[in-house]
Amino acid sequence: MRTRLPTYAHFKPRNQACVWIKRRRIYLGPYGSPESHERYAAIIKRLLAGQAVEGYEEDLGGSSETRTALTIADLAVRYGEVARKRYRSDGKPNAEAEMLVSALEELAAQYGAIPATSFGPLALKAYRDQIGQRLARSTVNAQINRVRRVFRWAAADELIPTSVVTALEAVQGLRAGQGGRETAPVLPVEERSVAATLKHLPQVLADMVRLQQLTGMRPGEVCALRPVDLDRSSEIWRYHPASHKTQHLGKSRVVLIGPQGQALLLKYLTRSPDDYCFSPAESESKRRSVIQAMRTTPLSCGNTPGSNTANHPKRAPGRRYSTTAYRRAIQRACDRAGVPTWSPNQLRHATATAVRAEFGLDGAQIVLGHSHAKTTEIYAERDLTVGEQIARKIG
Repeated sequence: MRTRLPTYAHFKPRNQACVWIKRRRIYLGPYGSPESHERYAAIIKRLLAGQAVEGYEEDLGGSSETRTALTIADLAVRYGEVARKRYRSDGKPNAEAEMLVSALEELAAQYGAIPATSFGPLALKAYRDQIGQRLARSTVNAQINRVRRVFRWAAADELIPTSVVTALEAVQGLRAGQGGRETAPVLPVEERSVAATLKHLPQVLADMVRLQQLTGMRPGEVCALRPVDLDRSSEIWRYHPASHKTQHLGKSRVVLIGPQGQALLLKYLTRSPDDYCFSPAESESKRRSVIQAMRTTPLSCGNTPGSNTANHPKRAPGRRYSTTAYRRAIQRACDRAGVPTWSPNQLRHATATAVRAEFGLDGAQIVLGHSHAKTTEIYAERDLTVGEQIARKIG
């Protein structure tokens, strides 16, 4: 009876050469490489000689020694590259990617030299307690979940045993009073504070605040609005952000804009479709025009318009506002208005509170773009219909 020898196979997801022995996949190296053929020949030689196939256990590099040698630092480097590619907005790594990289850097600083397979619940608890000394409790728990995500990815790629992940899942996040500072909830901003602040904002920024107040969109969405992202084919306009918070989860985002928001936006839609509606450069130009119109000194005296500006400023106005610049501009206007400082996220909360009071929780979830994993396509269509009714009345 002839013994059947394993064939040299191609594992396409990794472009790895492999053989199957006793229902186990053994990786040999890059498919078609001399190294993989040498390893395949060595295995066949052992099998023909009746020897056990040792030193070729299932892992990325091919041996249990390699698998054990994968350190936390190695894992951090590998997943850091994955995170920067997976979590992106506007073509660059987003805040989630930055938080993941931050969690990995701190984890590697404490445990970088130990094997990833040796990182267990006690080590994760120690990491949790350490970052809990300086971070908010909610942030600590979010970072713990990110660390688990990294190990799940490693197990899915067969870099570590799944038992490591199972053990880490047993570690719970911090509960109130167990560590980490408690943060105050984000409360809605009062209408009178918004009205007072608007008087001290440049026109472009004031329009951004008004639009966000009317639609409940996220700060990043109002900053990134472009004419090309607007569907104006129906009575209620639909804004499809090019990138949004839950994009990496495969979810869509639609912001419904009613008559008031449309009237506000019209003057910003004459530009190129790919240009941002709210431009810092345009805002600065308008601000200088207002100052020039209020000038009382004759043009023949003093500085002429534009003569006192730097030819090559270190920071020239950009094409669009960042959420940080948007928030800081509002906070400076709050100081000038003499009202408590508020942020764009509080404006979103205020809109949610008003919508919920009149249209219920479901209406608020529709307007804000919140969704659930079990939501069906039919339910999404029904949501948009209700959302259009809300936008027609308040937006």
